[in-house]
Amino acid sequence: MRIVITEFISLDGVVQAPGGPQEDTDGGFAHGGWSHPYFDEEVLGGAFDAGLGSAEALLFGRRTWQTMAGAWPERAGDPFADRMNSLKKYVVSGTLAEADLTWNNTSLIPGDQAVPRIRALHETEGGDLAMMGSPTLVRTLLSEGLVDELQLIVMPVILGGGKTIFPGDGAKRPMELVSTTTAKTGAQVCVYRPTAPTEG
Repeated sequence: MRIVITEFISLDGVVQAPGGPQEDTDGGFAHGGWSHPYFDEEVLGGAFDAGLGSAEALLFGRRTWQTMAGAWPERAGDPFADRMNSLKKYVVSGTLAEADLTWNNTSLIPGDQAVPRIRALHETEGGDLAMMGSPTLVRTLLSEGLVDELQLIVMPVILGGGKTIFPGDGAKRPMELVSTTTAKTGAQVCVYRPTAPTEG
């Protein structure tokens, strides 16, 4: 399965709490919901629809899964919500128990088994294993070389600090820009795939 990441991201690389004020206030983050002014249904919504259409399963960190699990089940009847609710879902957590997995079709991956379990999923045949949000987990997967495609929805705003998906280990990881689409709001959907490392 290809591992495909989709992230709302600011010009300075912040992915924290794009959806709402109380989504994630860690570190005193005060800009929750910052993506809303730049959302474009045709371009950005279309990118999410296409990504979900290629997905065989979804992968989340705990916080993102809990946010999604609290929102999507009650939206049944909408085609996008129905697809989200019906897909197989994996959540990585060291604190959730099986009894907490109230969202339909969710399986738990214990935090201390995350990398080997996700690597095993990556090596199986099938459609995409899609991720959104989950910055800590995405950072780990980038560090481990387990990301096949990175779809960054770049918003024309600087947030001045917050959570990022990018490893801070000093390693160089070349990427190829596969496509870019600009929305009328100024947001850009940029699709990247890893390339072979080069000298230097």
